[in-house]
Amino acid sequence: MSFSHYHALCHRYRGRAVQIRTVDGRIHRGIIHHVSGNRVFLRPLRRPRNFGGFGYGGWGWGFGWGVAIGSIAALALIPFFW
Repeated sequence: MSFSHYHALCHRYRGRAVQIRTVDGRIHRGIIHHVSGNRVFLRPLRRPRNFGGFGYGGWGWGFGWGVAIGSIAALALIPFFW
């Protein structure tokens, strides 16, 4: 799939829980928080318990991590079970 295809998918699924597999085999799970020109930023699915409410960002535990859109090999929606 092309870069523009995954960029459009990430915009469409913003706010949804996804699983992203990159070309190097890594799997990232989270909620799409933001999509920039070349990265998609994921929030963790669950709030970490060891931060005690202090952190960076509006939720008290940060904005998650970024994945390069060009490295995405597969993107799938995952259901919420929790």
